[in-house]
Formats: sequence, C-alpha cells, structure tokens
Amino acid sequence: MATPTDAELILKLYELRMEATMRESREIMAGLNPQSIDDIFAVSRAQGTRENAAWRQVTTYWEMAAALVLSGALDAELFLDTNGENFFYYAKMTPFFEEYHKATGQTFMPKLTKLIELYPTYQDRYTMMLARQTAAKKQSGG
Repeated sequence: MATPTDAELILKLYELRMEATMRESREIMAGLNPQSIDDIFAVSRAQGTRENAAWRQVTTYWEMAAALVLSGALDAELFLDTNGENFFYYAKMTPFFEEYHKATGQTFMPKLTKLIELYPTYQDRYTMMLARQTAAKKQSGG
C-alpha cells in the first residue's frame, strides 16, 4: 500500500519531468525513431550533441525511477498508476534489444526491464505500448 511518502516522491518525479531541460530532452527522445541498432549507437555515442544529452537524461531518469521501485523506496503500484512514458521510450527500442545485448553485453535499461519482468501489470502496459508503436510505424510506412 502506498504511503504519503510515496505520494511525495511521485510528485517530485513529476516535478523533475517538468523541468525545462528535461522537457526538451523528452521531446527529442519522443522524436527519435531508430531504424537500426546503428541509429541507436549513433545517438548514444555522440558525446556533446543535444541528442546524446537527451538520450542520457531520459534513459537514466527512467532507470533511476525504476530503481526506486525495485529497492522498495517507492510503491510499485503507485508508480505504475502514475507513469507510462517510460514504456513509450522502452518500446521504441524493443526491436533492437537482442542486437544491443550482442554488441554491448548489457541489457538495455536493465532496471525497467526487471520491473516489466516482475510485475504482470507492467508487462501488460509495455505490450500495449509496443503494439501502439508497431501499428503507428506500419501506418507511417516505416
């Protein structure tokens, strides 16, 4: 059961998402439409670019938030009920997970991956977001 402390933390996470630089980073990431693992590596390794800064800010923000849930510092159900954007970015990268792992030896966004694996509700939201993105991509001819 969520506590008032959990509610405060959710509001703080929301406040951080509204910060100007974070809003810009989220917009850049929303517009990122990788066609290959090379596109992902081009952004993730392009030190000093706006895109790389956005990549790092958004992915580490959602990994931090997932870590709060996994560590028990934040109620999982409350987090799920109040956030969905994390699944949007994660679903964008889904087609490249296997190649990412082969190339780096790492799991993409391991904390969020673990949440999705541990909580069936997270799995459902992720599956829904993935289906939406797949449909949108087909509709746009991509």
